[in-house]
Amino acid sequence: MLSHFSLISTASLSSFSFFSLRRSPNFHFYPSAFFHFQSAPLRLSRASGGRVPMDSPAQDLTASVHSLTQDLKNQSLESHSSADTDRNHSKKPRLKLEDLNWDHSFVRELPGDPRTDLFPREVLHACYTKVSPSAEVDNPQLVAWSESVADFLDLDHREFERPDFPLLFSGASSLVGALPYAQCYGGHQFGMWAGQLGDGRAITLGEVLNSKSERWELQLKGAGKTPYSRFADGLAVLRSSIREFLCSEAMHHLGIPTTRALCLVTTGKFVSRDMFYDGNPKEEPGAIVCRVAQSFLRFGSYQIHASRGEEDMDLVRALSDYSIRHHFPHIENMSKSESLSFSTGGEEDSVVDLTSNKYAAWAVEVAERTASLIASWQGVGFTHGVLNTDNMSILGLTIDYGPFGFLDAFDPRFTPNTTDLPGRRYCFANQPDIGLWNIAHFTTTLSAAKLINEKEANYAMERYGTKFMDDYQVIMTKKLGLPKYNKQLISRLLSHMAVDKVDYTNFFRLLSNLKADTSIPDDRLLVPLKSALLDIGQERKEAWTDWVKAYIHELSTSEISDEQRKISMDSVNPKYVLRNYLCQTAIDAAEMGDFGEVRTLLKLMERPFDEQPGMEKYARLPPAWAYRPGVCMLSCSS
Repeated sequence: MLSHFSLISTASLSSFSFFSLRRSPNFHFYPSAFFHFQSAPLRLSRASGGRVPMDSPAQDLTASVHSLTQDLKNQSLESHSSADTDRNHSKKPRLKLEDLNWDHSFVRELPGDPRTDLFPREVLHACYTKVSPSAEVDNPQLVAWSESVADFLDLDHREFERPDFPLLFSGASSLVGALPYAQCYGGHQFGMWAGQLGDGRAITLGEVLNSKSERWELQLKGAGKTPYSRFADGLAVLRSSIREFLCSEAMHHLGIPTTRALCLVTTGKFVSRDMFYDGNPKEEPGAIVCRVAQSFLRFGSYQIHASRGEEDMDLVRALSDYSIRHHFPHIENMSKSESLSFSTGGEEDSVVDLTSNKYAAWAVEVAERTASLIASWQGVGFTHGVLNTDNMSILGLTIDYGPFGFLDAFDPRFTPNTTDLPGRRYCFANQPDIGLWNIAHFTTTLSAAKLINEKEANYAMERYGTKFMDDYQVIMTKKLGLPKYNKQLISRLLSHMAVDKVDYTNFFRLLSNLKADTSIPDDRLLVPLKSALLDIGQERKEAWTDWVKAYIHELSTSEISDEQRKISMDSVNPKYVLRNYLCQTAIDAAEMGDFGEVRTLLKLMERPFDEQPGMEKYARLPPAWAYRPGVCMLSCSS
């Protein structure tokens, strides 16, 4: 194993230091462990004309940091596919499962394991192993399905009614044209290099090309053992499968990049799981989710080959070439005439042209997508729970839904993962820092394969920080309906919310009801927020009143009407999020054979920003039972 996988070199993190907000005034996220830039401001140049970012972005968060971001956007770097539902069925082909247009570029273009047995082992010099689903089933049933996913696959909705549909998507019957395999990858888990991991229970069926020539991987999670299963059974339980299915779709409708889910089926068999790792396993219903994404490649997909030394470095290059060719083609097609270069501003004033090295341009985009993704999590109050490098998508997608959780009472140190409790490495406030840590290891991998140099690696990390700050400022400004970003106002708000454990989702939804009227008496200012500010004493009421007065003063400087502002704020502050207790209610019913609540939640989460009269109970605060172990916090056992 290469030493750089045990510890990132000081040089690779020379532009960054990790710290707690308790020790720094530069960031308002309370309390956090964000990054701090120490490098000189970048100077960008472009063939068509340059522009200079404003100085010291970390010290002046109200300043807009103009940089390579917009240039790369103009190059179509934001190439997340438009998977939004096209409801005009008459204009799109509607296919049967047998007519899906399968392609198998991953298997065709990359080296595979010569063995096809399921014996747990190190799989060397290969990106995948061909395996078939092997989970035992007994009268599998369709629990839920996503019509919007079917739409971008061009799949006829009537296919969900087929008697053999549960058999096909439990893996008991083979889909015509599929060529199943399990991917090989490694990763850092809780900060430690874990070696080979791989798809231990997820089996990719292949890639489907739709009528827009978009490539979509279909993957069955919980479909049986693979060589990467180690000592596990390769199966999944209904409990975790419902959570993954629902959250995949909920996140998409919140506007957050994510893997999707076509369907969820039960296997009809029971699976033994020790949910709390306390030596008391129990039998739970088995299930399989069909996950869908343009790619399930992770940071760890590249790390595993680099970790094995020079012999496998060519695999890092081959896999990188494959990724750029199929998922970042705009980078492949960039030319010198579209020169995008940056200056480090250091003593040597080194300039690197990203079009001279496609791998550097790719690393920058992966970093920016990751930063944008995590900024969107912070905005909506989502905590992933297991941000290991094998759970980081190169496409900037939310991937691998395990013990996730949306914030109820605002607590920056909230972690939904019981395994994470001792150090809270993956708590809500740490997510931006962890994203940077993971990007550092991704760029270290590319550096080890001599695809990028140290300056390019550092620049990708620097772009992560700038992109995160840019996006996070925009998100928070919109959430508060402010005319411009106000660091002090937002910092004070988050501090107050943390002190009083205010419900994150409900508070921001209620905030749009405030009027920009500076003549409102002090004793009436908190009325629109009273259902969120519960059980606070006089001192805290005064603190909140002071904040609301400052907030209203800021709003009064805008020419936007109260009505317009409310519409705008309600379009970014959801009324409904997939709280853990809502999941548990659906799980409890489903384990008794009633799938109605799963389907109700799916429909509810398709319109999270709408009022949806009659559904208000789903926006309520968690009941007391929701704070028991296994509901508000979970383990990785699934």
